[in-house]
Amino acid sequence: MFTLFIHIVLQRGEIHIHTSLSTIKLIRYLVAYVFITSGLMKLLSPELGHYLISLGPPFSQNTVYVIAIIEIICGIFILVNKGVKLATIPLIIIMIAALLLTKVSSLQSGFVQFSFNARLDIVMLVLLYILHSRGIRK
Repeated sequence: MFTLFIHIVLQRGEIHIHTSLSTIKLIRYLVAYVFITSGLMKLLSPELGHYLISLGPPFSQNTVYVIAIIEIICGIFILVNKGVKLATIPLIIIMIAALLLTKVSSLQSGFVQFSFNARLDIVMLVLLYILHSRGIRK
């Protein structure tokens, strides 16, 4: 049974996020699910691979494979609660790159449109931050 508890406190310009142990477990499972399935889709879906390659220079077929493998491996580490703090770092980098490469261009349509397009990326970044900051605990 999961008890969901997240308490966010702003003190002296710093954000402190307090979460219960079972909340961290739930976040771990959800984040692992997202990245493992995302990595598998990059490997198994030719359409997704072609879309990423069409974004331009940073993406080649090899880059897509490397990103997919990193997502799967880091997702598994997060799932089994091993090296969570370290596993979140490459995923945070991937999410920031995805945000910059695929969502920032929508700022031309306005901040609300950008906010809508980037909502899932931002949520994943926050969840990864929570896991990174609490990754040492079981």
